[in-house]
Amino acid sequence: MMNLSYLKANVNSFRYERKFIISELNRHEVENIINCHPAMFMEIFQRRAVNNIYFDSLNMDSHYDSECGTSQRVKVRIRWYDRLFGIIEKPVLELKVKDNQLGSKISYPLIPFMLDSNVSINSFIDVFKHSNIPDVIREELASMHIVLLNHYSRKYFQSADRKYRLTVDWDMEYYVMDNVHNSFGNKKLDHFNTVLELKYSDDNDDGASDITNYFPFRLSKNSKYVVGIDSLFYLR
Repeated sequence: MMNLSYLKANVNSFRYERKFIISELNRHEVENIINCHPAMFMEIFQRRAVNNIYFDSLNMDSHYDSECGTSQRVKVRIRWYDRLFGIIEKPVLELKVKDNQLGSKISYPLIPFMLDSNVSINSFIDVFKHSNIPDVIREELASMHIVLLNHYSRKYFQSADRKYRLTVDWDMEYYVMDNVHNSFGNKKLDHFNTVLELKYSDDNDDGASDITNYFPFRLSKNSKYVVGIDSLFYLR
């Protein structure tokens, strides 16, 4: 797996990420609660589709660490926005670093690639080879495998004091991927749950309870990567 010491030495800052998995209300009802929050959250950016390809070791160490809540762990993915298939113009390699309750990520822009039924691990080895990635990272990526593609819609909100941000995710889709064959026919759809996530810097932790206590939801441990793997492979 990735060298945690190297990654932690190269992150700019850590932040808290608190998640709520909501099944009892639909997405519009969740947004109504956000709009009534005393912190006066306002929508920022435009609604967009988020896409991720996840990589893991042969032993699925990243999945295991996430599911077990290992205090220090790394998740490897390629992220891009809008269209799911076809030519991916602005993909970004993201290394998500978790240190207990704090999280951060290191990002590397990648060259464009084609996502279709011909994509394989060799496609991504070539992408990594021709992108500006540190050699130490590229070497670690060479031993990883493609395991999952996911896609969902997202909205963004920010508090009036700009200290706290919320994201609302819905219409999650999960697709099996592997190193060789990718027809994208093996998939799971989740149009039932909404994921609400609160994000803020370490400096603003003291006021976070004022934000979370207003919501009539319970904090949850959630990883879309874990949910996708479990639903596709273990919960059939």
